[in-house]
Amino acid sequence: MGMKTWYLWGYMGSGKSSLGRAVARKHELEFQDLDELIVRESGLSVSDFIDQKGELSFRKLERQLLIEHEGFEGILSCGGGTPCYYDNADWMVEHGQTIYLSASVGWLHQRLAASRARGTKRPLLSGVADDDLAEFIAKHLFERLPFYQKAAHKIAVDKNSSDQVVAMLAELIQTK
Repeated sequence: MGMKTWYLWGYMGSGKSSLGRAVARKHELEFQDLDELIVRESGLSVSDFIDQKGELSFRKLERQLLIEHEGFEGILSCGGGTPCYYDNADWMVEHGQTIYLSASVGWLHQRLAASRARGTKRPLLSGVADDDLAEFIAKHLFERLPFYQKAAHKIAVDKNSSDQVVAMLAELIQTK
């Protein structure tokens, strides 16, 4: 199998990092997480970076690191917003294989409400009240869908178990 970059796209909570890591571990592939690269580069957590330097600076650094990892052989998990800024989506489609992990608003709401209850900090949700979370996700996902839809491949994470998704990802990667 000719190795290339596999870009994982999806909304917050869709499992990009955990599923990407699971596939990589199981099939001895390299794995990188774009948010972790930003943390390593800047020395700040994503929340602190956005608080201190603003979202625009965050998107600029994200874009820079995306391009610096051109030709990376393995799975690169992107932030939920990565495909939605600059021409990142088109660039990734051109430079590798893109996979959108799709999920319904209801499923994402359950996941994000649960992760919030566990104390997970998500900068984009920090100002959103619990009662408004489902509505926020619906609107935000709707805005991002045209970008996500550019992905070459799509896997429904809400309709398959984690194990099934890992198997589907592995199959895609091994046959393309």
